Amino acid sequence: MSIRGVKAEHATIQRWVFKFTPLVEQPFRKRKKLAEKRWSLDETYVKVKGIWRYLYKAVDKEGNTANFLLTKRKQLISAQRFLMKAIGNNVKPNKS
Repeated sequence: MSIRGVKAEHATIQRWVFKFTPLVEQPFRKRKKLAEKRWSLDETYVKVKGIWRYLYKAVDKEGNTANFLLTKRKQLISAQRFLMKAIGNNVKPNKS
């Protein structure tokens, strides 16, 4: 933005992201290619900006990412919610 002569604080840009992301996300979700009927779920440990995080990723048989979740800690309930969201099921996960 500085190349264009626009001076903006990082907090201003963050507010723009929060304000305009939902407006941009809806049309993208409508155009998003549906995942194949067969897909797999993978969990891995990755380093993001020097900090280790857990990455859960749902991938269809063609390698297209259906959904992903990045968390600080390995949590069973978060992983179960992600799985239910990935398969499009509204069933609540067990808390056991």
